[in-house]
Amino acid sequence: MNELDKIIQRLKQYRESRNWEKYHNPKDLALSLTLEAAEVLEHFQWRSDAEVAEYVKTHKDEIGEELADVFNWILLMSHDLGIDIIAAANDKIEKNDIKYPSDKFRDDHN
Repeated sequence: MNELDKIIQRLKQYRESRNWEKYHNPKDLALSLTLEAAEVLEHFQWRSDAEVAEYVKTHKDEIGEELADVFNWILLMSHDLGIDIIAAANDKIEKNDIKYPSDKFRDDHN
């Protein structure tokens, strides 16, 4: 079992031990994912690039927790929907590479 599968198993056990499966339909999982992504954004809202650089130095753990929440919802949702998220990510990268070839979309401006 790889690390990703281990995390998914832990998330499923956490959910099952609380009898929360009944609340984890695709709509509510997507809502939770969106809400957690918004919590990531809160760390950066209204800050300049320089302020963000300083803020990240002292708030990495908190930002990491929010990113972990997003990641965990993605893993649960992809598991519940039967989507191989690693394969989907690789497929999407390939599609984007075709859609936006580097020889046409490379930005060499400073």
